[in-house]
Amino acid sequence: MRAYYFDNVPGDQRLPHDYVPSRPVAPETLAALNVRFWTIPVEGYEPQLDEIARTRGYKNRDMINVSKEGMGEIYEEKIRTFFQEHMHEDEEIRYILSGSGFFDVRETPTDAWIRLAVAPGDLLVVPAGIYHRFTLDEADNIRALRLFQDEPKWVPYNRGEATDANPHRMEYLKSIGVGA
Repeated sequence: MRAYYFDNVPGDQRLPHDYVPSRPVAPETLAALNVRFWTIPVEGYEPQLDEIARTRGYKNRDMINVSKEGMGEIYEEKIRTFFQEHMHEDEEIRYILSGSGFFDVRETPTDAWIRLAVAPGDLLVVPAGIYHRFTLDEADNIRALRLFQDEPKWVPYNRGEATDANPHRMEYLKSIGVGA
């Protein structure tokens, strides 16, 4: 996984949006935001992924194929929805099996976007309460395992005043030493 600051230049969300020169983000910065990641080779990934799932309490999983072929007529609508800034009340855990894309997370307190370029073998844990978004890159496809601590669910809470006051958002801010 490659992490860098998003350039905020208008244009296609599927482009890299990397500064020139690039402004990489250190693993310590991601750790301070409670963003976790591992690289696990896709070939023979199961034992290592199963161990991480057991250790972190991930009890369920399913597969998602984000592509025109995999989603059919709802593809463009889903891509727009995924790219709206939002948070979840649960961790978002993805292991990339094929394809590639970008998760953008908000750095707090700067409010800068950090772009996380994911590819096969990347396991990413986006913490509950962090503002983030997702998009594919120009290849327009990604296949990923989604892991869940409980029953599979994906409920986005778009950024706004009510979400800023959400208890999971407040707990996230507290966990990274921001706010009361």
